[in-house]
Amino acid sequence: MTPCRVTVLGATGSIGTSTLDVIGRHPERYQVHALTAHRSGEALLALCRRHRPAVAVLDTAADAAWLRGRLAAAGVATEVWSGPDALVAVAEAREVDTVMSAIVGAAGLLPTLAAVKAGKRVLLANKEALVMSGALFMDAVARHGATLLPIDSEHNAIYQCLPIEHRGGLDRHGVTQLLLTASGGPFRGWSQAQLAAVSPEQACAHPNWSMGRKISVDSATLMNKGLELIEACWLFDARPEQIQVVVHPQSVIHSMAAYADGSVLAQLGNPDMRTPIAYGLAWPERVDAGVAALDLFAVARLDFEPADEQRFPCLRLAREAMEAGGTAPAVLNAANEVAVEAFLAGQLGFTAIAELVARVRDTLPVTPAEDLETILEADTLARRAAQARLALP
Repeated sequence: MTPCRVTVLGATGSIGTSTLDVIGRHPERYQVHALTAHRSGEALLALCRRHRPAVAVLDTAADAAWLRGRLAAAGVATEVWSGPDALVAVAEAREVDTVMSAIVGAAGLLPTLAAVKAGKRVLLANKEALVMSGALFMDAVARHGATLLPIDSEHNAIYQCLPIEHRGGLDRHGVTQLLLTASGGPFRGWSQAQLAAVSPEQACAHPNWSMGRKISVDSATLMNKGLELIEACWLFDARPEQIQVVVHPQSVIHSMAAYADGSVLAQLGNPDMRTPIAYGLAWPERVDAGVAALDLFAVARLDFEPADEQRFPCLRLAREAMEAGGTAPAVLNAANEVAVEAFLAGQLGFTAIAELVARVRDTLPVTPAEDLETILEADTLARRAAQARLALP
């Protein structure tokens, strides 16, 4: 068997390290071609020593020079590149079969799109690629013959619950609704006064999942679920009203699909991202992910409740952005990234995240997202508007 050659974009984050854990369990099946990181040089050094990729990429030339010297001293022959162009190069490289897109934020859009245009198997863990440019992205997947497999646990679950060919609208396949589950985050049931006093440390302490700080905050505000709703619309050719968010605190049912005959298909498992990662790497086969089998007796019960969009308005803002279409989702995403960064830096309160996103949304007009340049311009304008609002007394 010729090993599948994999590029991991965002190798030092939680998805990246979980991907490499699965790859390391199957050395006969997978070979690492390239690993990338933003500025986590020490972490990338350790991964390069362990997995011996052909190429490693860091953000700046100075960081790349540091890593190049350390790898040479360790006798590791990995080439070290830097900058956005290098990300694109390792995503579209001829030698690569599969690209794990795990860069958090808008920075992941261009290399992920490059992998799609190169016809790769793309394991999509970067929400922003679809949130910002859904129509363009899905059109590129179809035109270039790429294989797109969702890695978010919720979308991966829905993918497993739908017919293999589900394009052309859910109605054509007897699907009446997609049920997107949410843990509810660490503040489920908290009052508005309690939410106003939330600290970054509290927001990053998710009860079920191990995630990076930005995604943990998005999960706490339910913006993460809002972005997933937008993603699901593009991935499964669904309308916003066909998707219901269901709070499920145990995080055992990862999402469901309801059918016209009354059936509801669900995918269950322990809350461990290695399961959807292994599914994406091996599809259509299954491989060991290192995840324990689900013990239903230990779980004992499954609870469900509606999402509260009054206390967690980010979910409503995301749904409204998808309904508005055009550049609205890109504006939503950019404003949220700025707001979350400010919250983590202690410059903005927890409940003010949604307020800032709403104000930026109301400031900028929605225009048709006809090309990538328009989308990136909307992203830039939204970031400037958010920063300007933060600067106000």
